[in-house]
Amino acid sequence: MMLTHAQRDRLVDLRRDFHRHPELAHEEERTARVIAERLRSIALDEVCTRVGRTGVVGVLNGARAGRRVMLRADIDALPLTESDHGQPYRSSREGVHHACGHDGHTAILLTVAEVLAARRDDLRGSVQFVFQPAEERVDGAAGMLRDGVLEPTPDACFGLHLWNEVEVGRIDVRPGPIYASADAFVIELAGSGGHAAMPHQVADPVVAAAELIVALQTLVSRESPPMEPAVLTIGSIHGGTAPNIIPSCVEIQGTLRTFSPGLRARLLTRIEAVMTDVARTFRVEPKLLMTDACPACINDAPMAELVQRVGTRVLGASNVGQQQQTMGADDMSEFLNAVPGCYFFVGAANAERGLQSPHHSPTFDFDERALDIGVQMLTSVALEYLEAG
Repeated sequence: MMLTHAQRDRLVDLRRDFHRHPELAHEEERTARVIAERLRSIALDEVCTRVGRTGVVGVLNGARAGRRVMLRADIDALPLTESDHGQPYRSSREGVHHACGHDGHTAILLTVAEVLAARRDDLRGSVQFVFQPAEERVDGAAGMLRDGVLEPTPDACFGLHLWNEVEVGRIDVRPGPIYASADAFVIELAGSGGHAAMPHQVADPVVAAAELIVALQTLVSRESPPMEPAVLTIGSIHGGTAPNIIPSCVEIQGTLRTFSPGLRARLLTRIEAVMTDVARTFRVEPKLLMTDACPACINDAPMAELVQRVGTRVLGASNVGQQQQTMGADDMSEFLNAVPGCYFFVGAANAERGLQSPHHSPTFDFDERALDIGVQMLTSVALEYLEAG
């Protein structure tokens, strides 16, 4: 399946348009409007907006009865100022940047919809195109689920992520976990506060916080199986106003990441237990608040095998890897928990052209040849799945 020159040009133009006009999580008003207009222009059977606040869903029904497959792309940008390195499509918004490839994902899925709509007379089954907001907030998928995006339930779901850890021309797909779970938490430790010269009169939440931060690391070093990855990071600590005052409160913020659902559940329980014990030792009052939560992305083995087969046919066996895993999180996991599916990486780096900056970097960009590969892969995966039903 090859794109025409006109389709390829529209694909790149779409990506660059989204890149110039990035929007943050749950603010993707222009992005959603462009998506909906494009889907209506190709006469999809259904186009729904305001799904999960700013998400868009389109449905294409083929001429022949069959299974239903869901294809997903995320559409939000990051709160980051893009570096100016001469690119003609640089973000027009200071402090907002498509620094993770979501502009590419959106352009790819719109093009897949165009390609499949042109084949509706031969299409077996139906395709649901899900344009999800707020992936960077890891609550966009949950909002779409609450709004009934999986009603009726698809038989399978697929998605891709442009990936600067892999050279353009290659894909990477594997069964099992590929993205970790991510659980963000806030711990408050409260004491009475007092004079720095008289610590014996008060409970000191600063000392308690220092002890707790070290103690929490033992959950990884001593309570996690060595062959099961886990990361517990304290990214923020706030407390106090002056060097001669023992404050009355210290706030700690952190994240826990694992691949194993069982390990995740156990360590979340142990965070609270360790916090309680340290707080008791130092006579402070603890409070734990879990904020954002995202389960691990776990690919269904048969669906991953299907993507591997398609990748081998489209790109050649030597260009299909099975190596990539990341302790980052992606709420594609919410869909994969509900429907068997596969989320795979499409190589987007080009070292010779300097296109290898990490994701979420001010200098992030990618080789746009990856867009064409993404369309070929996602279209071919959908067709193969539907025809096999």
